[in-house]
Amino acid sequence: MYSSFRRYMSTSSLPKKIVTYGIASSRKATKSHRPVHRQFGTLLTSSPGSVRLRQRYASQTPTALRNLHVRAISYSSIPRFVARAFRVPIAGAALGAGGLGYANYKFEELRNKSTALLSSVQDVAADFIGSASDGIKSFSSRVSAVQLPDIETPQFLKDLFASVESDEKSREENSQGESSNRRSPGENAAIAALIAATMSSPSDSIEADGNVDSRQNQLMHLTRKLIEIRSMLLSIDQSDALKLPSIVVIGSQSSGKSSLLEAIVGHEFLPKGNNMVTRRPIELTLVYTPAKADGKTPEEYGEFPALGLGKITNFAQIQQTLTDLNLAVPSSEAVSNDAIDLRIYSPNVPDLTLIDLPGYVQISSMDQPETLKEKIASLCERYIREPNIILAVCAADVDLANSPALRASRKVDPLGLRTIGVITKMDLVPPEQGATILAGNRYPLHLGYVGVVTKSAGNKFSSQSAGTVAKRSENDYFGNHRDYFGASSSLMVGTDTLRRRLMEVLESSMASSLHGITNAVQLELEEATYQFKVQYNDRRITAESYIAETVDTLKSRFKDFTTQFRKPQVREKLKMMLDEKVMDVLEQLYWLDKRMPELGALAADSKVKPQDVEAYWRHKLEAASSLLTKSGVGRDSTLLVADGLRGLIDSIVSGDPFTHHPRAAERIVQFSHVILRERIGVTSDQVENCIKPFKYEVDVDEREWEQGRERAVELFQTEVAMCESKLKEIRKKVGGGRRLRSLLGYVQGLEEQAKERRNRRLAREEDVQEESEPESYRYPPGQILDARHAMLYSDRLSILKLRLAALKSRRCKAGPESDVLCPEVFLNVVADKLAHTSTMFINIELLDHFFDQLPRGIDSRLIYDLDRKEVEEFARENPVVKHHLDLQERKDKLEEVMKQLNSLSTLRTDTQPAPRRQRGLFGGMF
Repeated sequence: MYSSFRRYMSTSSLPKKIVTYGIASSRKATKSHRPVHRQFGTLLTSSPGSVRLRQRYASQTPTALRNLHVRAISYSSIPRFVARAFRVPIAGAALGAGGLGYANYKFEELRNKSTALLSSVQDVAADFIGSASDGIKSFSSRVSAVQLPDIETPQFLKDLFASVESDEKSREENSQGESSNRRSPGENAAIAALIAATMSSPSDSIEADGNVDSRQNQLMHLTRKLIEIRSMLLSIDQSDALKLPSIVVIGSQSSGKSSLLEAIVGHEFLPKGNNMVTRRPIELTLVYTPAKADGKTPEEYGEFPALGLGKITNFAQIQQTLTDLNLAVPSSEAVSNDAIDLRIYSPNVPDLTLIDLPGYVQISSMDQPETLKEKIASLCERYIREPNIILAVCAADVDLANSPALRASRKVDPLGLRTIGVITKMDLVPPEQGATILAGNRYPLHLGYVGVVTKSAGNKFSSQSAGTVAKRSENDYFGNHRDYFGASSSLMVGTDTLRRRLMEVLESSMASSLHGITNAVQLELEEATYQFKVQYNDRRITAESYIAETVDTLKSRFKDFTTQFRKPQVREKLKMMLDEKVMDVLEQLYWLDKRMPELGALAADSKVKPQDVEAYWRHKLEAASSLLTKSGVGRDSTLLVADGLRGLIDSIVSGDPFTHHPRAAERIVQFSHVILRERIGVTSDQVENCIKPFKYEVDVDEREWEQGRERAVELFQTEVAMCESKLKEIRKKVGGGRRLRSLLGYVQGLEEQAKERRNRRLAREEDVQEESEPESYRYPPGQILDARHAMLYSDRLSILKLRLAALKSRRCKAGPESDVLCPEVFLNVVADKLAHTSTMFINIELLDHFFDQLPRGIDSRLIYDLDRKEVEEFARENPVVKHHLDLQERKDKLEEVMKQLNSLSTLRTDTQPAPRRQRGLFGGMF
């Protein structure tokens, strides 16, 4: 009823669209044969007697198909069309989701059933083994007298019985009445031996022993290679990216860390004392040295690579050295981050890398800083970070809940995946309590606990070492309590067991880090190779090649500078020095003489002949020549050349690359000074002896006279120019020529007054009272001093001009016979002869010897006298060369490390250590 009404309303509300094709009857046929739309019925709208879900389309007649009504597409029908188009895919997706959910449900049900089945199988197996053990008790008593072959129990059986025994122990603790059914460790060992005997043969056991020994040797070789790689990585970079794990030993001061390390090494070598002695980390590297080919046992010794002390075979000396290095840290600091590198080589130690850290303290003493506890904790936290292995040392008589080592390890290793617990002083607690601690049920560690006894309980014999006595005491203690620490207890006890465990864990940790280390090394190698190619174009250098190149540069530069000390250059230097001496002699003997104008008049008079000149002037000329010759020409000329050589060496060593090598430059300068000091005295004596003839007689020819006259004219012209420039400076300084003339007049008046007073004092006019004249403030004292200098320059200038005119006169151009009338020319010729003679002998006695000895001394003092370390230090003083060498060395070391890492692929077998906590009978399967 409702459906019919809805169809009526929908058809009446829609607009009627009619298409006519020509006849009226077609409209009726169309209306009568309209297609029937899909109808969905319900229980209310279905026909009586049947429940219809939907009606099918009405059958069509040919007439209806021929007169098919075409409806226009309406926008309201698009959603319905889309819904109809996607109805089938949506239904398929819903069906698939339902099927997937059902399959997941069935899979979960199957997994739960299989888990329950496996649990029941495990329980049945445990019950079966329990019942079998009761049956074997009687048999074990019968075969106890039978000697069974020494066959090692397979590992899977050990795990099997260990899990069963742990399950039985837990059940026995819960039920007190079933104590009579407990099996002893001896019974379990008998069961394991019997089953192993039935499953293996003697040849299998021998082969198993050989495999164990070969694997042990392979493990030692692998660990040694990894330790070498670790040392190489530490020498390359100290960052955490390139670092293999080490074993870090932490614990409180009274936990027995030092005794534990000494038990591992077998000698007492760590510092001892009442106060805090371990103040610096000790990086201890143990290197196993196998027996030699001749069967001799190699000696045990230690080395401090950073100190260069060589091999130390006396472990007491090693202990004293460690004590001194630790006590070098002041008490105010108490702890230092600077580590001590110690390496011990012995046939009795495994290949290990151990780092001993200062022990934890609770309260600092009066002479220690208040922050000591925090400083030690910070230092330990720095070392126990990944990837290092933590060796937490705890005393057995102290509750593990109060152990600072376990507390610190929990912060960085919450799951205990890289922490090994070492329980010391096991002999101070009951054996059952010690076994409970080693079981690790309260504070579980993935790598387990190891119990040791590092101190002997009895007296020490003088014939045995402390390590031997401690080892015997440890063996006696654990041997007396086999029920708790025997082979069947699966507990790790003893120093030997700790050594093997540390080797396994260290090898495993290093091997697990190899992948990341290999990738990091590969990246670093690629970067170093790229930088070396870009910066230096793959050009390799060494410290020796650099020092040879430096010496070659020094010699080449020295050779270039020696051109300044050839004969013409040396002669020119000496001539300039002697010209100054000539001017001093002329001023002293001629220019200050009151009769100097007479000499000028004689030279200007053409009628006066040189032989008619007064003898006074002849004696004055000879005195001037002697004074010039005896003025220390040999000493002064030699010192002049030596000073030039010193300046040459100073200029050479002050340039690059010696700016980076101050010590080498100082050594070169000192060596050059030594050579000069040895030769200066000899050279000056030789020069003085050779110029002695010029003190008495000097032969001058026409050519020498003319050359001397020309040089004298040049010298005087230079002096005139210098005096004029000085007068010009003074004139400008005082304020002009008028001001200078007034100053000169004032100064001349002052000099005349001073002269009159001096004359009166000379005339001894004592009755004349000199009146002190008031000081004049007309001119400043500075300008008066400048005026006095101007007067001197003026007088000298007038004399120079007068003598310059005489040198240009015909009298001086006449030749050597006018030497008395032209002393300037004669003295210039004498100075030239002295310069030539001095140059010749200085070149032979000083320069040749210096240029020959200095390069040889540089070779001996910079190359042959240096050892390898000094050569390396010399090269690294240059920052450019240091960067080149560092990058080259880094690249080479990374290549070597990469080569070693690639070679380890043939040595790696099983890199995972066996976990100490069992997970059940079938725990290894799921």
